Order: sequence, then structure tokens, then C-alpha cells
Amino acid sequence: MSSEPLSSRFGRSFPAGQVLFREGEPGVEMFVIQTGRVRISKVFPSGERTLAVIGPGEFFGEMAILNGKPRTATATSLEPLHALVIDGRTFEAMVLGNGEIAVRMITRLARRLHSANAYIDILSRADPRARVILGLARAGEEYGERMGGGVRLAMSADDLASMVGLDLETVQGVIDRLVRVRLVRPAEVDGWLLPDPSQLHAFVDALERPATEGA
Repeated sequence: MSSEPLSSRFGRSFPAGQVLFREGEPGVEMFVIQTGRVRISKVFPSGERTLAVIGPGEFFGEMAILNGKPRTATATSLEPLHALVIDGRTFEAMVLGNGEIAVRMITRLARRLHSANAYIDILSRADPRARVILGLARAGEEYGERMGGGVRLAMSADDLASMVGLDLETVQGVIDRLVRVRLVRPAEVDGWLLPDPSQLHAFVDALERPATEGA
């Protein structure tokens, strides 16, 4: 099945700021992003947090149609969006009829499980600097666009603050420090450029080492 028939049959466009579905709603469709970005967020006792910002090639909303349970998060378009919108019956037929789609689905679900575990580790950190730095590294590794000079991460400081459960001033202060030590650079359009996300992990290790050695 070629991409053009899929796009003409299932493709839909949405304006920036459109809520595609809300947490708690029944789920009857999944989405595959062709152009644009989507914010996935969830409400916690402390407030709403960004779980991810995803772009072209990523899919979301499949869990509700796989398990028949309400949506576990809210999806909002951050910019003009074009996506394939696929209902449960069509999705099931595609998976059963195409082994490659099934393998891709399993691979991505496994990646999401790993990402969820990493997110739990980030939120468990007492040091807000570690939360911000590891949050940046995780987002860059999971959702960044690889390009010459590093990984471009199209995410706002507000979204990062929501993701790691900190206030915007704290997050911006850590980012400013990372810019000064050249572990992060402002992107030309929006977001940041991470020359090497693995260096962010090393920086956190260096921050935490004195406390570990003094224990």
C-alpha cells in the first residue's frame, strides 16, 4: 500500500492549537504525523505536565484503540498539522495484513516503555539541575532531529519545565548555564541544538559525583 493512497484516504489537516483528544475520553482513532508537531500532556496532582513533543513519522493514540480504555493523555497540535487518522478496525487490518507494520509497532512500543522508565528516573532526582539536564538529553535522544552539528530539539522552555515538574525560571537558569558551557546552543529558528546529548549525561554525573563521594 503506497503512501499516496493512505494520505488521500486517511489524511487530515488541523490548525495549530487544536486539541486532537483529551485525557479520559474514549479512543477510537490513532494518528500518524506527516507534518507538524504534537504535544502529549497529562494531568498530575501537581498540575499538567508535558510528556513528549513529537513530530513527523511518530504515531500516537494507539493504546486506547488497542486496549479499549479511555485516553491516558491529551494531544494538542503545536503548529499546523497533517496526519493520518486511522480507526481501530483499519489499524487492526493493517497490522494483521502487514508484518512490517506489526514489527514497527512493537519496536516503538518497546522504545516508549524505555522512555517511560527514563522519565520516572528523571522525576526521582532531587537536584533540579539534574532534572533539567536529563530532561533535555531524553527529549533530544527520543524526539530530536539529527543534523550537522548535533541534535535539534524543537521544544520550548515552558514544555521542558512542564515535563520535569519545575518552574520556568529554574529551567531557564539551568539552560543558560548549559549555553555558557557550550553543551547547548540556541537553534536558529526555535528550540535548542544539542551538540552531543551524551555529554549532558556526563555533566550530570559530574554534578552528582561530589555528593556521592562525600556520603
